[in-house]
Amino acid sequence: MREYLNIERVEPKKRLVVERVKDFGEIYEVFEKSDAASQSDRCIQCGDPFCLNKCPLHNYIPQWLKAVSEKDLEFAFKLSNEPSPFPEVMGRVCPHDKLCEGDCTLNDGHGAITIGSVETHITEAGFKAGYEPDFPGITTDKKVAIIGSGPAGLSAATYLLRSGIAVTMYERSDRAGGLLTYGIPNFKLDKKIVERRIEFLKKAGMELVLNCEVGRDIDFADIANSHDAMFIGIGATKAKKASLNGENASNVYSAMEYLTAIQRKNFKLDYDKKFDFKDLDVVVIGGGDTAMDCLRTAKREGAKSVTCLYRRDEKNMPGSKKEYKNAMEEGVDFNFLTSPKEIILDDSKAIAVEAVKMSLGAKDESGRQKVEEQKGSEHRVNADIIIMALGFDTEVPSFLAENGIEINKWGEIIIDEDTHETSTSGIYAGGDCYRGADLVVTAAFDGREAARSITKSLLK
Repeated sequence: MREYLNIERVEPKKRLVVERVKDFGEIYEVFEKSDAASQSDRCIQCGDPFCLNKCPLHNYIPQWLKAVSEKDLEFAFKLSNEPSPFPEVMGRVCPHDKLCEGDCTLNDGHGAITIGSVETHITEAGFKAGYEPDFPGITTDKKVAIIGSGPAGLSAATYLLRSGIAVTMYERSDRAGGLLTYGIPNFKLDKKIVERRIEFLKKAGMELVLNCEVGRDIDFADIANSHDAMFIGIGATKAKKASLNGENASNVYSAMEYLTAIQRKNFKLDYDKKFDFKDLDVVVIGGGDTAMDCLRTAKREGAKSVTCLYRRDEKNMPGSKKEYKNAMEEGVDFNFLTSPKEIILDDSKAIAVEAVKMSLGAKDESGRQKVEEQKGSEHRVNADIIIMALGFDTEVPSFLAENGIEINKWGEIIIDEDTHETSTSGIYAGGDCYRGADLVVTAAFDGREAARSITKSLLK
C-alpha cells in the first residue's frame, strides 16, 4: 500500500455520451479487479482516517481497502457489508466528493482514492464469486412492522433480520425501494441492483406487502397490535413550492412526479403520456441532484432543449459535482445566477419563466454568500415544460397524531436521537420523515440504528 506517489487517482470508465443518452443504462462501468486493487494500493492507512469519520455509516473504508489491496475479496465483502445494508447502492449514489472522498488525506495534492468505485466493485465481485449477506433466519418470536420500503426501511429490515427478528414491510407503491426505485433514474442505479437486495431480505424471512397504504388500506392500530414494535420510514415526498405566480399551470410539474412517470415507462407499466417531452423545450428549476436527474432524463427522452435555472453559481450547487459534470457532458444548458420571478402563462398554460439575474453578496451567519437581484436584468426563458426541483417536504399522515406520534413545525417526526424512538413507546422512525429530505446514506444510518435499538429493547 501507500503507492499514491506512483499511482494516480483513476475514475471509473464511462460510456460515451453519444451512446448513453440514447438509453437509461448505467453510465459507469464497475471497476475491474486490477483497477480496484491499484486504487486500494494508494491508501496510506491513516491512524485517524478522515474518510471513515466523514461517512455517516462509519464504513470500515481503510480496512476493506487493505483487504482489496491484498486480494482478499471475501474479507473485503464481509467488512463492506457489515456496517452498510447495501454498499453496492452507496457506491453508486453517494455524493462521495462531499463525504468519504472529500475528506481523503490524499486530496492534498494527490487526488482522493476512488472509494465509491472500489465499494461498488467489492460487492459486485463478491456476488459474482457466490458470496451473499449473512442472515440467520427467523430465530426469535418477535415481530416488527416497517412502514415504507425506501432506504431507511430496507436498512432497518436488514439489521432486524440479522438479529433473527421477523419483519413485515408495508409499501403503498407497486414495488419496493421507495426513492431507490422511483426517484433515482436507471442511469445512476439499475433497478436490478435494488431488486436483488429486496430478494435477499425476502429470502431471509421478510414479508413484503405492496399496494398497501397504512391509514387507508390497513389500520395503523391493527399493525401495532399484531407486532412487537414498529419502524416508520415514509420519507419526504411532498414537492416544495416556489410560491410563483403561474406555478400551478397544467404543464408545470414536480420533479418526483416526472421521474416516477418515466420510471414506470421504463418498467413498461402504464404511465401518463403527458410526461413524454420529445421535441419540447424543458426548463428545470433547481440545482441539486434531483434537478440533475430530471435534466438528464429529459435529454434521454428526446427533449428539444433542456435548461437548468439555478440562482447561485456552479461552486454553490448543493448536489454532487459528478452529476453536474455528467449533465454538462450530455448537453444540458445551465443558466447560473438566474432566479425565477414568475411563470408566464398563455391561456392557463406556461410558455416561459420570467427570471432575473443574481449576484453573490456578503456572507450570512452560516458563512454562505447571500444572493442579490441585479436591477434591470429581467428576462424570459421560453419553455414548453417546466419542472420544479426545489426539494421535498414531509407528508404528514393522519395516523401520526392519532397515535400520539409528535412532529415538529416542519412536519418531521420527532425522535429520541439516541434510540430513534418516537414520542410513542415501541414506535421508531428515521430517514427523511425525521430529517427532512436528505441523503440515502443518512436514511440507511437511521434504519440501522433504529433496528439496533429495537433489537436491544425486544431481546433484553
